[in-house]
Amino acid sequence: KSTLLNCLSTIDCASAGDILFNGVSFDSLKKSELAAFRRHNLGFIFQNYNLLDTLTLGENISLSLLINGAAQGTIQKRIHDIANQVGIGHLLDKLPSQVSGGERQRCAFARAVVNSPKLIFADEPTGALDSASAISLMKIIASLNHTLHSNIFLVTHDALCASYADRVLFLKDGKIFSELVKGEKKNREFYHEILDNISLLGE
Repeated sequence: KSTLLNCLSTIDCASAGDILFNGVSFDSLKKSELAAFRRHNLGFIFQNYNLLDTLTLGENISLSLLINGAAQGTIQKRIHDIANQVGIGHLLDKLPSQVSGGERQRCAFARAVVNSPKLIFADEPTGALDSASAISLMKIIASLNHTLHSNIFLVTHDALCASYADRVLFLKDGKIFSELVKGEKKNREFYHEILDNISLLGE
């Protein structure tokens, strides 16, 4: 799953096949074009947060805006807007070491979405969290997924976290084993459907 995620997110190059984004192949892009594409279109959330310890939560969130040359007048408003949406608006002056793991991961999510990317990659974003923090984060991710209109590609082994997704793909031996679409199902119903498919994976 890590290799797949790295290839899809342009970190690694696929050894075979082709990856297309809006009809454009990554292989056709020069290094500078690929870097620009990554900055403007992609967001990343990691299991271990990947926050800079010497920067406050607000400064961590601002990084992608600064890199993309956002107007100074809009940066602070954007930071506060997205921080309030994920429930850490009151913590922007704190360092990562001064807040909980769940709050650090909310900051990492805010940093990933503050630039309004078209696609967000989340690699086991709840892996380092307790169950209550994980559920809280997934509720935020699911809500903002619909309000921000960003697509979120989330890798997880946790069926409960997967139940917040609209669509779930199961991989086995490097290939798609099965697919589930949530539709109008409630989380609990979808959760049990996911568990049933996981049991089939182990046949």
